[in-house]
Amino acid sequence: MHALEHYGLSADHGFLCPQEIDQIALPPEFDDVEDAAAMLPDYLASGRVRHWLARLPLPDVAGFVAEADEVELGIAMLRYGFLAQAWVWGEEAAATTLPANLAVPLVTLADRLGLKPIMTYQHYVLDNWFRLDKAGDIALGNLAIDQHFAGGRDESGFILVHVAIEAVAGRAIAAAVDLVNAADTRDMRAVERLLGELHTALLAINAGLAPMTAACDPHVYFHRVRPYMFGWPGDGIVYEGVAAFGGKPVPLRGQTGSQSSIVPAIDAALGVPHGASALSAFLDEMHSYRAPRHRAFIDDLRASRVRELAATHNAPRDAYNACVGALAAFRTAHLTLAATYISAQAARTGAEGETGTGGTPFLTYLARHRDDSRAAFLH
Repeated sequence: MHALEHYGLSADHGFLCPQEIDQIALPPEFDDVEDAAAMLPDYLASGRVRHWLARLPLPDVAGFVAEADEVELGIAMLRYGFLAQAWVWGEEAAATTLPANLAVPLVTLADRLGLKPIMTYQHYVLDNWFRLDKAGDIALGNLAIDQHFAGGRDESGFILVHVAIEAVAGRAIAAAVDLVNAADTRDMRAVERLLGELHTALLAINAGLAPMTAACDPHVYFHRVRPYMFGWPGDGIVYEGVAAFGGKPVPLRGQTGSQSSIVPAIDAALGVPHGASALSAFLDEMHSYRAPRHRAFIDDLRASRVRELAATHNAPRDAYNACVGALAAFRTAHLTLAATYISAQAARTGAEGETGTGGTPFLTYLARHRDDSRAAFLH
């Protein structure tokens, strides 16, 4: 395994963007886009968001792509990703086309970054944060988000709990790299020690879920936060002005926690098996929604020999099973939150609550996630 830095990662930031969004400025030709993104809560509240977004000029995105660094490109795509979601979902009837002034920049930026031309977890969470006190930690109480849909405490809280967990996860992925390398050299003492470090980091990740109910009210989440995160699977939407798509609708998944790289990375390091199923096919699809270097990191971890070695020695086996147990506990907690924030809210209002923002039967898939973790214990 390469060092974390090879993949653009760190023990302090994990998969989060290494630069905070309030320190990144786009060039002046994007001023209208920045202004529209800042006004998005007001445009959505007007009920006429498409009226306002249709007025946006089309900047020289090709020139920008040729000159900008990866972080600047990511912030530009974040803006266009949010604007596109607002266009499609921001009025009573969903749009079936995305106008060229949004579609062309979104696709151009996505192609350059190796991403799908839609808002993903990368933009919603990993790039969308900054510290209030730059000398302080990346932790709740010292965090804010920059880009909103409807705005408000609950939308911020929902995103920031994820940001804080991603920061804590930096310790887990750092331990995972050392663990895989130790297994490659069959250093059993190091394997046992690093499994212990990974377990401690996983417990901290699990604890990071606890503030969610205080940070974001389930009712507000269901009615004001979640509606803007859906994608356009099935028939898809038309990206106007994008010659490569030939005027045909493009189906894409919506932003979902399944696009986070934390658990897939730990699964890969531990060699947790996932049999062929609709869930495994969905997980493979979500892998393609991650940033290229995050995908490469997980792919490299999949060569791990940790499970093979732990199965042959008692002490590492116990340490391995403790990590698997922590993974199962995380997935159980996630399942409980999903039931609280989506299924229970849908039942109260008679709304559709069987499909997640990624377009899947989320409760079934989350339960299968948990069961796969439980089945991975070594005996």
